[in-house]
Amino acid sequence: MNQQTFEVLGFYKILEDIEAYAKTNLAKETIRKLRPIHDKRKMEQSIKEIEEAIKIIEISSSVPIHTLDEMSLYLSQAKKGIYIRADQFPFVISFLEHCTKLKQFMRDKEFAAPNVSLYVQSIPDVRELTEEITRCIRHSNVDDYASSDLAYLRRQLSILTDRVKEKANQLVKSKKYASYLQDKIVSERNGHLTLSVKREYKTKMPGSVLDTSASGATVFIEPIELADMQAEIETMKLAEEYEVERILYELTEKLLAEENAINLAIETMHYYDVLFAKAKYSRAIDAKSPVLTDDYMIHLKEARHPMLGQKAVPLTILFGEEHRALVITGPNTGGKTVTLKTIGLLTMMAQSGLLIPAKAGSKIAIFQHIFVDIGDGQSIEQNLSTFSSRLVNIIDILRKTNDRSLVLLDELGSGTDPGEGMALAIVILEQLYQKGATLFATTHYSEMKEFADQTEGFLNGTMEFDIVTLRPTYKLLLGQSGRSQAFEIASKLGLHPELIEKAHEITYKKYRNFHDDQNVNDPSYKQQVVVNKYARKLGMTRPVDTPRAQEPIFEQGDNVILTETNEMGIVYQGPDAQGRYIVQVRQEKRIVNQKRLKLYIKGTELYPEDYDFDIIFKSKEYRKISKQQKRKYVEDVWLEEE
Repeated sequence: MNQQTFEVLGFYKILEDIEAYAKTNLAKETIRKLRPIHDKRKMEQSIKEIEEAIKIIEISSSVPIHTLDEMSLYLSQAKKGIYIRADQFPFVISFLEHCTKLKQFMRDKEFAAPNVSLYVQSIPDVRELTEEITRCIRHSNVDDYASSDLAYLRRQLSILTDRVKEKANQLVKSKKYASYLQDKIVSERNGHLTLSVKREYKTKMPGSVLDTSASGATVFIEPIELADMQAEIETMKLAEEYEVERILYELTEKLLAEENAINLAIETMHYYDVLFAKAKYSRAIDAKSPVLTDDYMIHLKEARHPMLGQKAVPLTILFGEEHRALVITGPNTGGKTVTLKTIGLLTMMAQSGLLIPAKAGSKIAIFQHIFVDIGDGQSIEQNLSTFSSRLVNIIDILRKTNDRSLVLLDELGSGTDPGEGMALAIVILEQLYQKGATLFATTHYSEMKEFADQTEGFLNGTMEFDIVTLRPTYKLLLGQSGRSQAFEIASKLGLHPELIEKAHEITYKKYRNFHDDQNVNDPSYKQQVVVNKYARKLGMTRPVDTPRAQEPIFEQGDNVILTETNEMGIVYQGPDAQGRYIVQVRQEKRIVNQKRLKLYIKGTELYPEDYDFDIIFKSKEYRKISKQQKRKYVEDVWLEEE
């Protein structure tokens, strides 16, 4: 599976959402690297463990997971011969305590999660090490009683410090130096006690000048009477520092001696962090465990695209028993693309050992490859057109597809000449099917529906359209192809039922009663007035009279070929009594007899049901004025039919 597949189906976004639930950077990195696998046993094991993790969370959501990055750093530091500092040990203590807490936490979860709770047993007992470090480290410092030598040295330091302070205070108060002093305050400079002496008397007091005031009027002198005592303190401090370092080295060595145990604890916490992140995400999207199949059977029950949340219309599909290729038709924005992405993404999630947002019992097939061609795929770097770039992708899919591939193709053959695009789409589907792929393709070509109906192994499907609300329902219906719904929509909007019945008979060669679909008394034919006006403007021999006109062969929006000039045009209005149509060729409207017109592709296959044809047939200015007049009365502005 290439990067494009992951990006188009939104798999990376799913990983980002899962990653947000992880506590440690190590787990976040692992989740980002999660990819689909092909080992069914490993998938099922992962799914089972997530199920158990969800049960644990339902009992207690506060799983004692500790951050891991610093712990790995300290172990690496220790192996280089660098002791762990006193201010770093509180993190070590916290980590070791969490190891014990995690074991205790899982101890009573065995009944709910017999497999997941077992992993914590691999963590050795580290309570003895925890107690030793806790005894030696207090408030990010080495405790006085970490060793008897340290306790002795610190007691002696305290005694000597008190003595030197007492001696300094005696000197301040003595008459010997009273006249030399700037003030009677003992101050500390560079760890030594000093007296404040007037500059002019600095030679009168025996001792060392350690500092001078900013003005230079005062010098700070350590009297010679304090020097010997201060030297003894410095010696004692060095001894204390050596003892502290020795204790830290000893604690670091004890920690390093438990390296295997600590690494096991790190791995276990990392594993749990990843697992519970998956479980919390699964709960958030109401995901359930899928049944994994080897027979390429797909049975999704009320599946939802995870990024759409509660807004998603549930997708139910049972596919793969008799068919390997599904051709989906339906209106634009009817949900065809979302259907493809939902099938592809949920397959990818299941093969990554994740639960899927669908009802329990949903079946997902295991594929070696998932190939997609969805969206325009335009490449600026290669300067390729939309059609060209998509074709390059499809050629690559054709080359790599085998009988263990899932192929998802959206609007296959679009972006080029409709006739050629349709033909290419059919041969591409045939080739992929012959290579054994499982296919899901969306299309707007009517020929594709006929191809799927007539070809073994292919099945038609459509996105349902609600004729009452005139809106798509986004539900997939198997075994039928999409219809334009033009007659039903026309009936709902008030077109006279006799006209609809006649049109239906022309199209389907059979009668259908539309009188029951609407209550018609004396309908207004405003549209007919506009058509007649336009016909006179073009110089037709008589206005178009729809009730008496010839039976329509073409409809508005149909793409036709003018056989005399081999030009392409779009049907605007008609026919009149002489069988003539108003056809727009580029920006010019012409009157052409139906005998000189050949259908290229039906408009209902190119445009959605509610498409505004004014965009094609009317000028921008006309549409602007029309829009204004629909909102309010515009004085002295008249809309002339174009």
